[in-house]
Amino acid sequence: MIERIGVLGAGTMGLAIASLFAEHGYEVSLYEPNDEMLRSVKNRLNKGTLNIQLTNNFEKAVAKADLIIECVPEQLTVKREVYRQLASAIRPEAIVASNTSTFPLQTLAQELPFANQMVIVHFFNPAHLIPLVEMVGLPDTPPSILEELAALLRKCGKTPVVLNKDIPGFIANRLQAALMREACYLLDNGVANAAQIDTVVSEGLGLRWAIKGPFEIADLGGLDIWAKVTGQLFPALSISTDTPGTIEKMVACGDLGVKSGSGYYQYDDPAAAAADMNKNLQRLIALKQTWNDELNDN
Repeated sequence: MIERIGVLGAGTMGLAIASLFAEHGYEVSLYEPNDEMLRSVKNRLNKGTLNIQLTNNFEKAVAKADLIIECVPEQLTVKREVYRQLASAIRPEAIVASNTSTFPLQTLAQELPFANQMVIVHFFNPAHLIPLVEMVGLPDTPPSILEELAALLRKCGKTPVVLNKDIPGFIANRLQAALMREACYLLDNGVANAAQIDTVVSEGLGLRWAIKGPFEIADLGGLDIWAKVTGQLFPALSISTDTPGTIEKMVACGDLGVKSGSGYYQYDDPAAAAADMNKNLQRLIALKQTWNDELNDN
């Protein structure tokens, strides 16, 4: 039974994940070796009511934990060093989870003594708002571990999806990347500008996707129709394996999006742009919950 949780890394994802579990009554230790970041997080937590134990002591963060969630930078050498330290510091029955979206679990778990207790638990940013959490284990991972983690996540209001096997990008990032590739193709070839493409998604496709997934939508539209649509369109879609030209150019110029104040759009107040996105996400999630409650009542 998972009662104590250790989170490694107090960056954006680590802090949000730690906050999620603390909000639901779990005992949480948050490890961060960077003293400046640790002070910053401590100041933010002191303004709230969350009970999270902050520490720069690795062993203290993980020694009693039933579940350890690794949220360190997406660098394989960094992650492998963390796992090396974990091997001698954790309880024998502890579950180790990585929030990675980059590395396959087979690579992360290689030659680790706790490999059969290791899984990927991939949260989405902002982790405290987005319900989806993708999960995957190794072929010999005990199903009970994935079931226990899925139950924990559901208790915290999340919607876990357990993949049948590991694959780069999992499900969501692969679908997101496929859409972005085609969007960039349309932009780079002058079919439409960024605002027009975004409008098509937010005022059309996105509305349906907030309610139904692609296979349900295909069923509703008729698979005979979709057979014709895919047969006609698939040969015309982008199959590029390169980084889109517009993204390469903007990155080279330092235009990184909201974080730099400029990307496909200009952002006079980056913090306000991020806050507005989160506020609208909260509204949409609340509305979806209302729909689901009404459906269950009926």
